[in-house]
Amino acid sequence: MTPEPLDVSPPSAAAGRAAGPRRAIVLAGRRPGVDALAEGDGAPHRALLDIEGEPMLVRVVRRLLAWPSIERVLVNIDRVELLAALPDLARWRPEGRVEILASTDSPSRSVLASLDHFDLGEGPILVTTADHALLDDAMLASFFAASEKSSADLCLALVPRSVIQARFPETRRTYLKFRGEAYSGANLFFFRTKAAREAALFWQRVESLRKRPWRIARAFGLRNLARFLMRRMTLAQAFEQVSRVLGLRAEAIALPQAEAAVDVDKLDDLILVRKILAERRR
Repeated sequence: MTPEPLDVSPPSAAAGRAAGPRRAIVLAGRRPGVDALAEGDGAPHRALLDIEGEPMLVRVVRRLLAWPSIERVLVNIDRVELLAALPDLARWRPEGRVEILASTDSPSRSVLASLDHFDLGEGPILVTTADHALLDDAMLASFFAASEKSSADLCLALVPRSVIQARFPETRRTYLKFRGEAYSGANLFFFRTKAAREAALFWQRVESLRKRPWRIARAFGLRNLARFLMRRMTLAQAFEQVSRVLGLRAEAIALPQAEAAVDVDKLDDLILVRKILAERRR
């Protein structure tokens, strides 16, 4: 099957007026151990699962390069050697549009290394994941428009449960439950200022404290934790507390596209992604 045709030529002068950052990071690292999903589908790596005739990672990178404002994409992956066999990446790298960085021993350190590679001091950076197989222009347009209107240091995308269930009533997703609505993550993060790096540093501290979760809970306050667990906290109130703990302003952006919450984390997700794309071709 021929990949969806997209214009991935370097941005024109008009791209400077397009909403969105100039740089994007694609996280493609994986957990240690056997990846049953990749092995079962005959792929050497989760990020290289076949999606409509091309590796999932390439599909995501192609979509980002086609966005008017994005000039450079950094791929952070644990097995760099696998990318040598991908002709599209081999073509984009000499053009300076795609760069490769080896993952570190933890997700948070990989994010930090990637952010530092690009330098937040030079402007905002989008962070997404290689398993965001359904990423499209509508999602990017919604997210970038809302993020650029915000004064937050860090924006992240969520999708309301009501939106997901209306579109995909059979799918099972993980939700953060707040008063009035629950939300699922959309793997889109807009690091808007240098202060946003603190979020990645906090994530690194959380990883180091994973065997002492009470230390994490204490940072947010037991009263706030109780309100969250009892669903007495709205999404906005929760992010006020997150901002306080991180020492920056963080804001959640609710997206209207249910597909934004679908990442390829298990076999059911892969089946759903392929079904959605097959339906779009009809």
